[in-house]
Amino acid sequence: MYQNKPKRVILGLLLMTSLAIVLGLKRAPDQTALTHTITYFKENSSVFAASADRLKAAIVLLDGRAEQTEKAKLALKDCRLQYKRIAFFLDYFFESSAMIYNRPPKVEVEEPYMEYQEPSGLQVVEALLYAAQPVQHKEALLAQAELISSSADDLGTLTYQFEATDREILESIDLELVRVMALSISGYDAPELKSGIQEAHQSLVAIHEVLQPFLNNDKVSVSLLLNLDKAIQFTSANTVFDAFNRMVFLKDYAIPLQEALKKLRSLHKLLLYSKSALNPGARHLFDKSAIDIKKFPATKWKNTPEMTALGKSLFFEKTLSGNLKRSCASCHEPGKYFSDGLKTSLAFDGIEHVLRNAPTLYYVGYQYAQFWDGRAKSLQEQVIEVIRNPLEMNADTGCVVRNLQDKPEYVKSFKRVFGSYTPIRIDQVAAALSAYMQTLKPFNSAFDQYLSGNSGAMTKDQIKGFNLFMGKAQCGTCHFIPLFNGLIPPFYKRTEFEILGTPGNDDLKHPLTDKDQGRADFFSIEYYNGAFKTPGLRNAAMTAPYMHNGVFKDLEQVMDFYNKGGGAGVGLDLPYQTLPSKPLGLTPAEIKEIIAFIGALTDHK
Repeated sequence: MYQNKPKRVILGLLLMTSLAIVLGLKRAPDQTALTHTITYFKENSSVFAASADRLKAAIVLLDGRAEQTEKAKLALKDCRLQYKRIAFFLDYFFESSAMIYNRPPKVEVEEPYMEYQEPSGLQVVEALLYAAQPVQHKEALLAQAELISSSADDLGTLTYQFEATDREILESIDLELVRVMALSISGYDAPELKSGIQEAHQSLVAIHEVLQPFLNNDKVSVSLLLNLDKAIQFTSANTVFDAFNRMVFLKDYAIPLQEALKKLRSLHKLLLYSKSALNPGARHLFDKSAIDIKKFPATKWKNTPEMTALGKSLFFEKTLSGNLKRSCASCHEPGKYFSDGLKTSLAFDGIEHVLRNAPTLYYVGYQYAQFWDGRAKSLQEQVIEVIRNPLEMNADTGCVVRNLQDKPEYVKSFKRVFGSYTPIRIDQVAAALSAYMQTLKPFNSAFDQYLSGNSGAMTKDQIKGFNLFMGKAQCGTCHFIPLFNGLIPPFYKRTEFEILGTPGNDDLKHPLTDKDQGRADFFSIEYYNGAFKTPGLRNAAMTAPYMHNGVFKDLEQVMDFYNKGGGAGVGLDLPYQTLPSKPLGLTPAEIKEIIAFIGALTDHK
């Protein structure tokens, strides 16, 4: 995959960098902080460029000997650490340039234009260096090394006529802290190198340096600097990836630091949330309102308590079905955490089954794509499709609204909510149901309570399980905090789809290829064969069976599947599997602890 198009990738990405240089930014600069940030970036981009040259030199020397491969891995690690000193700047101000250096090692598809983005940068180098015979990939490695090295030499030119405000600089810093909390400590960027804690340390050092012009002797600045220094010291003293205590880091260091940074930004009236779905009103990443649900696809009507109440009533309304016997609650039962406990739900006729498992509706509002294959772009669109689907509600939408119109109580409710004297419309029905589903976000699990200060809310095994989840087990590299779904931090602006290789049966010694092509049925391209939306894990302990086809009856089977490396790990032919096929090496005791942690994500009713 990596060897076929290196020249086209290099030219395309360098063109994006040039475009970023030309475009610059729009707002006028605050000179003190701006000058300091530019100086910092120029100095550290030069250091990064030198490390990129060393990486290239180490790759040139690859000859199949283990010692040369190890030297290349060390050079890669050093290059990654230097890159993390400037990542906040590139990711925020020059995103196209950042993609050159740190894009995931898989083909990404830009929708709706179906443009393919070939993998490039340091993560691709890692994947190739950790292959069985790295020297066999030397040509591809050299192409990547040349791309990184040549583009790094020109990074200083990005600051030509560059302008940015204090608000933007501080927002870039805040997003970098979220990146540390959600990605770096999980090993998202470097799962094989396991350099995530050291990378987090470098990011924190960068934050420390860039914040200097904003600090003085006031109480807020002193508190911020104290918390920042503590976090830097903690990541400096605890560098072993698998042994790192992520819960302690988040609870005792990162959350207080984020709160202190928020206070500084508020004090100087420098709050800005222009790039992400983060909520300006939240105190930290684990606040109940940390991700702003208003940023997700919604209807043209404003959600109100009256609309939510109407939606709740409609959720149990059998008039929405073609046979007047089914409602939304038929497959999403509140008593079963809005799932139904079946492998795949019963179809409209009550005899056959639909193709896929009914997921919980808790936290369904925090998505940019609905259904397992992501074919609906909003809850409203999803509702209408379910009502019309012959296997689900099998209703004619015209009949649905006429039946509702015949019920005086609904006529009054719709008039009160929508202020309309016209007949009830199906988009109003969908809007009300969407409003109700957006309220299904209690955030009152043991995990939430623990991070809110209740030290007795989680057991020792659950805490150990969280550390494994976010570390050795690599669960947190797809099920991102704080929602534990596929919304990618730190911007939380994109829903991720993954190819896990989920089999059609639960016998991993004799796995069968699943016939469901997932997103490829919607977008017919090879990179989507078997791709499904990453589901949320909140309340997962209560919503068995699992996966899009309900193939695994319990979490023990799910963990066994992941521990073996997914479908490719158990022997299925899956050239585009995005889940690493290398076994995780989790022990039975560790698997039990991870499952215990997943239980800590269960909301209390």
